[in-house]
Amino acid sequence: MPLADHRARLVAGVDSSTQACKVVIRDAATGALVRSGRAAHPGGTEVDPAAWWGAMLSAFADAGGLDDVAAISIAAQQHGMIVLDAEGCVIRDALLWNDTRSAQAALDLIAEVGASEYARRTGVVPVASFTATKLRWLRDAEPDAAARVAAVALPHDWLTWRLRGFGPVGESSLGPRLDELTTDRSDASGTAYWGPNGYDLDLVARALGHVPVLPRVLAPNAGAGRTPDGILVGAGAGDNAAAALGLDASAGDVVVSIGTSGTVFAVTDAAIADPSGTVAGFADATGRSLPLIATLNAAPVLDVTAALLGVDHAELGRLALEAVPGSSGAVLVPYFEGERTPNLPDATASFSGLTFANTTRASVARAAIEGLLCGLADGLDAVRGQGVDAARILLIGGAAQNPAVQGIAAQVFDVPIVAPARGEYVADGAARQARWALTGERPSWPLDIDAELASDTREVIRTQYARARLTSAHRPG
Repeated sequence: MPLADHRARLVAGVDSSTQACKVVIRDAATGALVRSGRAAHPGGTEVDPAAWWGAMLSAFADAGGLDDVAAISIAAQQHGMIVLDAEGCVIRDALLWNDTRSAQAALDLIAEVGASEYARRTGVVPVASFTATKLRWLRDAEPDAAARVAAVALPHDWLTWRLRGFGPVGESSLGPRLDELTTDRSDASGTAYWGPNGYDLDLVARALGHVPVLPRVLAPNAGAGRTPDGILVGAGAGDNAAAALGLDASAGDVVVSIGTSGTVFAVTDAAIADPSGTVAGFADATGRSLPLIATLNAAPVLDVTAALLGVDHAELGRLALEAVPGSSGAVLVPYFEGERTPNLPDATASFSGLTFANTTRASVARAAIEGLLCGLADGLDAVRGQGVDAARILLIGGAAQNPAVQGIAAQVFDVPIVAPARGEYVADGAARQARWALTGERPSWPLDIDAELASDTREVIRTQYARARLTSAHRPG
């Protein structure tokens, strides 16, 4: 469709994240933001997918509607388990990536298959976050529900399907066509049953007990179909892959994202298969690879610390900058919700090194930021250990806009920091993908930069965190 066509001038991108649905509508030629919308998601680690669908429709309305939009693509939180019956109805609430009840199921699958074999076949080793472990949990804990599963979808798969008009009878115009479910390489790679050779049906059956309908995996620039109103729908992507696309990340760039979860990832040509399971060998949204580590404890660490101190995030940052690097010996290991990297699902957070002298509001504030960032720096070390080059860090996410987080990051990481301007980079990546599907050309839109900081590493921060982390890892949760 030529961009001269009036409707073809706009594309939309969706980020259906853990906390909210965000929509951006951009000029297809220049990437300029035209308008945007947002709607909140319910909390918790299991959610009725209908809430995400309703939030997306509300976000569309908040963005002024889609009547003038030519193409749209949906990115979403990864790993979430949506199970459908033969009529296209959701069988039970979706288990989100941060639901750790399937930790034992992950250990069971590893014991049966082997960590190295999993890494070879799928690029990942199961942890509680991944879809396969949630399917095994369902098989073991709710066998009647598991037996009814006719199809398994991830959040972006299901939302794309519904947007195209499919769904249960009475709730959709086209009905429960399970064979119309689609996904992309990036999201499929987070299931622990998809790899270089496509779906591994043996691993699917081992997890669920049988092989259901699985979404068809589309190429990054493909269209999934159209909405009932004729809008082209792109393939969609997992949230981290979409963020990398939204940032136009290239070789030497490592993205550090501080949202509900923390992630460290890079775009590489070579596939990664880490038998330790520390680095997930995901696929990206362009046809390449996306080696990634994730932490369960990121921005909420700052939320809880700010609430403890009775301050907002801006004041938390000001307090933190009053303290010296290393917080005078105070260390927070922020495993509030257990942890994924390292894989400690039953761990709890710990504050250590406290004295009468350093138990101050400033030291507590700084220790929270340092603890959050040290966990991500450990992740960067793991990614580098897989042969990934790190020339600069692109620091994104809501917490990354805090000047204290940026400044302390330069003292924790040993490579330069670039903080892009505040933006919805996951939704932006989806919008780029929509433009790619629309025109056949991957866009190269400009990236606005908020700050650039040279590395100013203070070794005391990571040294004392490493000691405290080892103690925390061996302490019962």
